[in-house]
Amino acid sequence: MRVVSLVPSVTETLVAWGVVPIACTRFCEQPGIATVGGTKNPDVAAVVALEPDLVVMDEEENRRQDYQALVGAGVAVHVLAVRNLADVPSHLSDLAERVGIAVDIPVPGPTLPQRARALVPIWRRPWMVLGQPTYGASVLAHLGVPVVFPDSRGAYPTVSVEEMAAQVADVVLAPSEPYPFRERHRAELAELGGGAPVVLVDGKDLFWWGVRTAPALARLAQQIATVRTDAAAPGATPIS
Repeated sequence: MRVVSLVPSVTETLVAWGVVPIACTRFCEQPGIATVGGTKNPDVAAVVALEPDLVVMDEEENRRQDYQALVGAGVAVHVLAVRNLADVPSHLSDLAERVGIAVDIPVPGPTLPQRARALVPIWRRPWMVLGQPTYGASVLAHLGVPVVFPDSRGAYPTVSVEEMAAQVADVVLAPSEPYPFRERHRAELAELGGGAPVVLVDGKDLFWWGVRTAPALARLAQQIATVRTDAAAPGATPIS
């Protein structure tokens, strides 16, 4: 099947399944596959010219106007909408069926008891943080480390330094994407988190779902477990 993937996590998943897309986005990090622009600005004409059997998109990653343009050109499009860890098994099953393969879909284990609360910056200048409802926040909640910002602030709220400092966080999780937080940012992040320990994590483990989900949960759990803190939540089990 000739598949074009406009979703980085889907591209990674399809390649692992042995269904190598004929094209993907430049953010998919697959140097052996031709690219057709970005997730938010794909070259629709180039995609159509490839005459794919299927284009895979995601409601959050991609734009409605690009979806409409592809459908208007007669291209078959499969749209995913993963917003929660619990969505992953069913969406992967649907995707596997759509590309005509049978695969074993792992199901996440039980949710761990709350152990701490995390501040998760995702951008700087302006500061933005991981909020809810998002896949990343659901992953952390599953691991017993919910994010500090409430649902009312939205998925990726822009916040002030004062707002971040006002949150009672037990750990600051700094992902490598979308903003490339590195070791040089550690002191600044610790100050923003009120002195909470800072853990640098792979942003793909936090935001890319699919074949990566199961090992990502294990890696994140191991990284979070290296932090020792007294969780702020009443009755919470400290990370040890």
